[in-house]
Amino acid sequence: MRALVYDGQLRLVSDYPQPSPAPGEALVRVELAGICNTDLEITRGYMGFQGVLGHEFVGVVERSEESHLVGRRVVGEINCYCGACPTCLEGSPTHCPHRTTLGIWGRDGAFADYCVLPVRNLHLVPDNVSDEQAVFTEPLAAALEILEQVHLRPTQRVVVLGDGKLGLLVAQVLRLTGCDLVIVGRHADKLAILERQGVPTRLASQSMDTKADVVVDCTGSPGGFAAARSMVKPRGTLVLKSTFEGQNEVNLTSIVVDEVSLVGSRCGPFAPALRLLARQLVDVESLITAVCPLDDALAAFERARTRGSLKVLVRT
Repeated sequence: MRALVYDGQLRLVSDYPQPSPAPGEALVRVELAGICNTDLEITRGYMGFQGVLGHEFVGVVERSEESHLVGRRVVGEINCYCGACPTCLEGSPTHCPHRTTLGIWGRDGAFADYCVLPVRNLHLVPDNVSDEQAVFTEPLAAALEILEQVHLRPTQRVVVLGDGKLGLLVAQVLRLTGCDLVIVGRHADKLAILERQGVPTRLASQSMDTKADVVVDCTGSPGGFAAARSMVKPRGTLVLKSTFEGQNEVNLTSIVVDEVSLVGSRCGPFAPALRLLARQLVDVESLITAVCPLDDALAAFERARTRGSLKVLVRT
């Protein structure tokens, strides 16, 4: 099959072995996959991953022991866990020490004609959700994870820092809580997507007049942490969504003195993400910069790296 492989170099190959599902797994024919900032960071050395990239996808089940799934459109949670270790049994399967992660760690991903996932990871896509919308389920679920971890009150001042793909999704999700929200970014054209929805925005070059109760760092860069930290009030909360290759210097003393709570936030719940898409409560189509065929996947990655790009999709 065709597959976009990273092994120190990003290559599109046409003779990659088609995966075969193990018991409890399903073979999925990928229809559409999205390029994430994590994919770009992997090509810079993040996680040391080698194999087929891609973890945001929508596809059709071609083979499964669960016959009712065959022929159905699905999206898939990316963490494949054992289900038997103490971490899984205590209800934290996404932190299973034995897990593999689609296109990120120990498991080939979705920039290919086919991928394999456990059946329990799959979610049926509602009929009124298009492929172009469904492919955003994974990052939208990651945005929703913030609300699983932090109780946002309507009276709180909340800042989302970063106007990339994830930042724009996070802002749309947090807007639904009724909090006093503002998104801070560097690109007026990207911020305009939220302004059309009535979300207040501010350019990073403009000074902040007040400190925030909650700040969410979606910059995807080492410098984002320091900028986000400067916006948090004493006893406020800093939510970290950024993953990147490299190290970050942190002034822990100021965090102790101001009693700031740090919350790491990663993958999230798929079911409510699909509900938001089905009910058209978030706009994801405005985030699509381009749709490229798998045969042009290398050019698609170059497009995704281009300043000003948002979501670049790859169609198989």
